[in-house]
Amino acid sequence: MNDLALKPQALSNRPAIVELVVIDDTHAGQRLDNWLLRRAKGVPKSHVYQLVRSGQVRINGARCKPDTRLALGDSVRVPPVRIAIREETAPVKGVEFPVVFEDEALLVINKPAGVAVHGGSGVASGVIEQLRAARPLAKFLELVHRLDRDTSGLLMIAKKRAALTELQRQLRERESGKKYQAVVLGRWPLRTRNLTEPLLKRVLANGEKHVMVHPEGQQAHTRVLGLAHQVLGKEQTLSRVMCDLLTGRTHQIRVHLAHAGMPIIGDAKYGDFEVNKQLHKRGFKRMYLHAWQLAVRHPVSRQMLNLEAPLPAEFLRGFEQESAHAS
Repeated sequence: MNDLALKPQALSNRPAIVELVVIDDTHAGQRLDNWLLRRAKGVPKSHVYQLVRSGQVRINGARCKPDTRLALGDSVRVPPVRIAIREETAPVKGVEFPVVFEDEALLVINKPAGVAVHGGSGVASGVIEQLRAARPLAKFLELVHRLDRDTSGLLMIAKKRAALTELQRQLRERESGKKYQAVVLGRWPLRTRNLTEPLLKRVLANGEKHVMVHPEGQQAHTRVLGLAHQVLGKEQTLSRVMCDLLTGRTHQIRVHLAHAGMPIIGDAKYGDFEVNKQLHKRGFKRMYLHAWQLAVRHPVSRQMLNLEAPLPAEFLRGFEQESAHAS
């Protein structure tokens, strides 16, 4: 297997060498940016994106985008990156997370809020790095999908390459189902509402993602069911809702709910900042979005798995009247 040239090098007079890396079946199907970042330890994420956009990274001689999927046999032009390296790098601490399901092919955990799924963008390490450190004998551990740092709940990690490929295929082709619960600002009706506004994603210069409702965006569909209401004082009402994710766009639930006028409590990017500040003083100290249920076909046995991550206690606090649909 070819080594990736894109790696931090101490500043020196060594000649810069461009390498052509041929993609094998271990890496086929990965996004280009994730493939680069995994092997660019110490290189800022923003710099990796800049290399791709400037054309220094190419696939089969052609310019490409960060989200391009690598195919078996692709030839990737990889430039060297020379940056100053800190003399000492703190080792990643091994951490195990609450296990919802595990066998020889698949691990599903209940990710806590506030933990990134991977390192980068100012985060030294995330779930995947901490799991690898906790399981040094594991030959293969890869994220099947992602959750935002402040979202808790079900997260799939593949323990075999074939399992990763199959599970990601199910996600792309919408053969799996994901349901979330959220607490939002306002009184959501105790019935189902379909949110179908198209979503446009932009990647900023620093690699940060921002999504907005836009007519030129991608099709998106979130089905939202109101579960319960909570009245705070005379002016504020909160609602607990269930969100059925029928497409898988970046920040889809967060943007759809915000556009509907009922942003998620604690959402620092798309939420109501003044209300978040007020509620933080009252003990609402996280983003209230939880990946609650997952229906996916096992990548090896083909049996349907119906998994659930228990709802965090703070999601239930203050909600006394439940809808008949809540269970």
